[in-house]
Amino acid sequence: MGQELRLYTGSYAKREQEGVAAWGLRAEDGRLERRSGLAGIHHPSFVRCNAAGTRLYVVSETGAEPGSVHAYAIEAGSGALTPINDASTLGGSPCHLALDAGERLLVATNYTGGTVSAYAIGADGALTLTDNVAHEGRGPRDDRQEGPHPHSTIFDPANRYALVADLGTDEIVHYRIDYEAGKLIRHGATKTAPGAGPRHMAFHPAGDVLYVVNELDNTVCAYRYAGEDAVLAPMQTVPTLPAAFEGASTCADLRVTEDGRYLYASNRGHDSIAVFRIGGDGRLEPIEIVPCGGRTPRNFAIAPGGGLMLVANQDSDNIAAFRIDAGTGRLLPTGESIATTKPVCIAFL
Repeated sequence: MGQELRLYTGSYAKREQEGVAAWGLRAEDGRLERRSGLAGIHHPSFVRCNAAGTRLYVVSETGAEPGSVHAYAIEAGSGALTPINDASTLGGSPCHLALDAGERLLVATNYTGGTVSAYAIGADGALTLTDNVAHEGRGPRDDRQEGPHPHSTIFDPANRYALVADLGTDEIVHYRIDYEAGKLIRHGATKTAPGAGPRHMAFHPAGDVLYVVNELDNTVCAYRYAGEDAVLAPMQTVPTLPAAFEGASTCADLRVTEDGRYLYASNRGHDSIAVFRIGGDGRLEPIEIVPCGGRTPRNFAIAPGGGLMLVANQDSDNIAAFRIDAGTGRLLPTGESIATTKPVCIAFL
């Protein structure tokens, strides 16, 4: 047997269903096999592993106040999950988790709550709520931007700042991190195009460019990043959809390859993955837009080593596997498609 990669998935499953699942992925052919499942969390939509693969953090994305985040220990051999503790997010619909490089702080974004929560991480992986900051404002769209909707957080390469994409206010909000106190100290904000709806972010491996996928206007923006003072300077905006497409679609996720050569973004409605080549200056060049192997690709992930991509197709209840061509960045379906209930997040160990 060849190399097996391990991963966990989150979903919009009900509390009594095994909404968190452990999987094995065969690197040579992209075959995905379910290993175990965990019930007891309502809508465990976003999952995040630590670098050592010993901890898993899971949100419970409910609209009720408050949501919660759960910490688990990962058993080395079986991948089984043992509860450590859980904590309130002090806001509704927590939908994303970010872990700083030193694994001292976990940050949860609360979509309907309009707040961002920070947690100190104990030596055993336990979470202690240390901060909850509220966003203010709105965007031009009454249907989606009537108030703040933080959607994701990313720590910058120097681990000094946390950047929060707020879909509701069309802003990237910058926070300086006080690790000793576990506090997020507002440092400034970068406005996006009105009605863009910034959702998820990814840094280029070189650390000098930040890419932001905008849910509402179906674009990816590239920003030059000056880390000393967390300054973002817009460089380029590119569409993720074909020019001739006239249907309803929204962007969801984006990923940059480990070597910094390619960027991928998912389209929900068009149900596709947009593929871009990254130039030496960080600018994007469109390569292709390929069907995602299902419906509503909310989240996807690139396997360690960069040879495989898994796409979580929420509304077709499947995970589809693709081979990534190292020379061109193009996506080639492996033929593997695994049925699973409402998958919406994939996290490799």
